[in-house]
Amino acid sequence: MFRLDGKTAVITGAASGIGAASATLFALAGANVVMGWFPGDPHEVEPVAEAITAAGGSALTVPVDVRSTSEVRQLLATASERFGGVDIVLANAAIARLVPSGDLDDERWSELLDINLAGVFRCFREALPYLRARGGGRLLATSSVAGATVGWAEHTHYATGKAGIKGMVRSLALELGPDGITVNAIAPGVIATPQALDPVNSLGPEGVAEFGTHVPLGRSGRPEDIAATYLFLASDEAGYLTGQTIVVDGGATLSLI
Repeated sequence: MFRLDGKTAVITGAASGIGAASATLFALAGANVVMGWFPGDPHEVEPVAEAITAAGGSALTVPVDVRSTSEVRQLLATASERFGGVDIVLANAAIARLVPSGDLDDERWSELLDINLAGVFRCFREALPYLRARGGGRLLATSSVAGATVGWAEHTHYATGKAGIKGMVRSLALELGPDGITVNAIAPGVIATPQALDPVNSLGPEGVAEFGTHVPLGRSGRPEDIAATYLFLASDEAGYLTGQTIVVDGGATLSLI
């Protein structure tokens, strides 16, 4: 179960965190993995790809800025040319920036939403011809509990973008279901990714560890926890599941106290 043999998966934000963990797991499940990465990212994508190859998987790295339609279009075209089509797209690229709302000017508001929300839609839109050519496929996106279920002070633009993914997924699921395309998202809780471990714009290492003490399962999440859920959503076994944003947070948002 949950095999992806012969399928091609395109993943953005694949240099680290959830993207890297998902690329690794998808490849081990038999997929050809095309790893989209942003050249301005301080994390190196090649070591991830090399580890996948060393483990017997198939990985290709392609630079992409999800703010650019032409670059997203080229990412999908490269994947199709290399592997003969595209079956799965995981739009995972995102940034978090701490900005008090009174200081949140138009430029910073627009920049973050262009990456975190519009970037997801660009990946989905440009993938449609390839998935339709296959007779169906999977569109997946990374939302967040911040926006999808709770708020996050001084991160209004981040929470707004992540909440928008929930509406996008629902609407596209209705529209694309007749094409055999399912559309789903995951809303992770606090996950020990480089983004969450950033002490300037997010919780930092101490904050991530402390938050884990309040989680019913006793810890903050790991990228592999989210990747495992994505593997299910990408698989044939999830073929009757669409339009959902699945919260994966160890139970953190179940209680008010």
